[in-house]
Amino acid sequence: MMTTGEKTDPQSNSLEHLANKVFAMNRRTLSTALLTVCFWLAACQPGSDDQQSEDMSTLDGMSEEHANDTSDGSPAADVEPSRAVISERLAYAEVNEELVYGYFVFPADMLDPLPAVVMIHEWWGLNDNVRAMADRLAAEGYIVLAVDMFDGNVAETPPEARDLMKRVIDDPDIAVENLQQALAFVSDTAGAPAVATLGWCFGGGWSLNAAMEFPGEIDATVMYYGQVTDDTDRLSEIESPILGLFAADDRGIKVQDVRAFESALNVLDKPADIHIYPDVGHAFANPTGNRYNEAAANDAWQKTLAFLDAELRGDPGR
Repeated sequence: MMTTGEKTDPQSNSLEHLANKVFAMNRRTLSTALLTVCFWLAACQPGSDDQQSEDMSTLDGMSEEHANDTSDGSPAADVEPSRAVISERLAYAEVNEELVYGYFVFPADMLDPLPAVVMIHEWWGLNDNVRAMADRLAAEGYIVLAVDMFDGNVAETPPEARDLMKRVIDDPDIAVENLQQALAFVSDTAGAPAVATLGWCFGGGWSLNAAMEFPGEIDATVMYYGQVTDDTDRLSEIESPILGLFAADDRGIKVQDVRAFESALNVLDKPADIHIYPDVGHAFANPTGNRYNEAAANDAWQKTLAFLDAELRGDPGR
């Protein structure tokens, strides 16, 4: 295990017991714990022709936005966690008979299970910058599982990222199963009393997808400029409140589409807080890339923390 910051000693025995409980899972026990969650997934079919067309349109838009981008870390990933955290690479799922490894992190002084956030990476993949954001969020008092949707691959260039994202578009059922098992892991194995999803870009779209696919398992949804829809049939499935953070100058996730999404949620009386930041573009808060905007990113992060506090801990006063 790996510690970020200074670890406090008085609770080390209890902490070690808790860490061992969470991390001591071999292939056999993981398979047993997750076996029952897979069978119904054949009924979940997000890959219709219309959806495929929407996905490809979003991919083209993101490719345009990221054409001159880099895989270097942004200032969002440079912020040190506010307190010590403990992290581990561990298997949280088994898909197509292959273990899926994510990044699991929680506060070093945690004694009892905390609310959890399933964090979904950008189109670059589960890289060190996303792990840094997981550390940063965990330090705020959450269990965080940063999932891997790209089979262990991490992009270094925009064409590589496009290819990885397209693989998910071509076979979305694998991603659905991946997230289902991630939710089961944080709820059943880590014992989280409440669960949110959070993602940027590619991950923002999948944060919303998870809310539509698994409405009874998610208590809050955070999406940073991810793919949206105004399909009321799909949106009607959502049970969790949504925090949506978007960019006015985003050519991939267009403002008119965000407004249509917001209107559809309002028609359905779904609780949603949608913010469109002026004068910023796609990926303004990404932990990876060179499109970072400090003012908008900091405001969005504070809104994220306040939203998670209110929805996962019932604390509206941050």
